[in-house]
Amino acid sequence: MKASTAALAAESQGKFWEFHDLLFKDYNRLNDQKIREITLELGLDQTEFKKKMRDPKITAMIRQDIREGAQAGVRGIPTIFINGRRLKDRSLKGFRAAIDNELQKFRKKTAKPTS
Repeated sequence: MKASTAALAAESQGKFWEFHDLLFKDYNRLNDQKIREITLELGLDQTEFKKKMRDPKITAMIRQDIREGAQAGVRGIPTIFINGRRLKDRSLKGFRAAIDNELQKFRKKTAKPTS
C-alpha cells in the first residue's frame, strides 16, 4: 500500500514511471528508507510528496483498484488477462493457446458468409 501511495504521490510531480522503475529495481527492499532514497534521487519536492502521501483521494483510488482486482480474480502480480479472461497457464504455450483461441473466435464472428 505504501509503495503504491508513494508512486502516485510521485505522479503528482510528473515522476510516476521513474519512481516505479526505481521501486521495482530493488523490490525486495521496500521500506520507508528505500522510498525516501528514491524521492531524493528523483529530486522530488519533499513537502509536496509528504502531503500527497496523506491524500485520502490516493488511498481511496488504491483501495478501489484492490477491490476491482479481487473481483476480477487477481491473486498476485503479474496477473495476465486476455480479452477479459485470466490466463492461468503463463507459459509461452499457454499465451499462444489463449491468443489463438481468441483470434479464432474473432475470425468466426467477423467472417463473411460465402454464397
